[in-house]
Amino acid sequence: MEGIYVVDDASRDATAERAAGGDSRVEVIRHERNQGVGAAIVSGYKRARDDGMEVTAVMAADGQMDPGDLETLVRAVASGETDYSKANRLFTGQAWELIPKTRYLGNAMLSFLTKIASGYWHVADSQSGFTAVNLETLRLLDLDRLYPRYGFPNDILVHLNVWNRRVRDYPSRPIYGVGERSGIRLWKVVPTISWLLCKGFFWRMREKYVIRDFHPLVLFYTLGLLLLTVGVGLGIAEVVLRILGNPVPVATIVLVALLVVSGLQLLLFAMWFDMESNKELR
Repeated sequence: MEGIYVVDDASRDATAERAAGGDSRVEVIRHERNQGVGAAIVSGYKRARDDGMEVTAVMAADGQMDPGDLETLVRAVASGETDYSKANRLFTGQAWELIPKTRYLGNAMLSFLTKIASGYWHVADSQSGFTAVNLETLRLLDLDRLYPRYGFPNDILVHLNVWNRRVRDYPSRPIYGVGERSGIRLWKVVPTISWLLCKGFFWRMREKYVIRDFHPLVLFYTLGLLLLTVGVGLGIAEVVLRILGNPVPVATIVLVALLVVSGLQLLLFAMWFDMESNKELR
């Protein structure tokens, strides 16, 4: 069985009408009001899940996803090589030349934060929405919990990790300078997604390493964050006191250094434990 779902997220152009009048395999799913890119993908996922589609691929309508890469993503999932495949535009040497520098740097920062939040340390280009997923995964995920807007690709990785789904990147040619001008503003998107990832990280720790199967890395993360926070806070307080002319005892300086170094070491150990725990999900 095969089908094409075109999700009309309350668009103002004629895309839906043209899609409905073309290929007989096309089914248009309409949103009465704009709900966001994540909500549009979820609507398509739900229909594909209900129709029993073995593999569901996502392509945006902005022309920035190379159709030539679609077969690679679908084949990886269909063959059982992975549960969720995604395009990675940063693998190629063209990325730095073709992607706007601010977008590239913003993507790189969010990709790093997504590694920590999701536990998929081998995955990069977190903002890529060019993906394929198998039916079993769609049936496991609570699709209504996924973030409905631009942070969807980041959020779904967090949820996939809780279910121990295998995720893999595949090189994809970056395409920019086509279609409509992007309305994404990094100064708004980066803080929003960063906060989303922060919440997702603690949710994943609780769901995966406390409720479902306890792992000591939770203790390392907890103690590391606690010691680092106390150390940095005490260090700032001592700097302020020194600026105001108060003497700072040597013992206090040593204590601050000990707290900060110990906190960082515990956090690094926790990250290493997380990497080891998820290495089978490559």
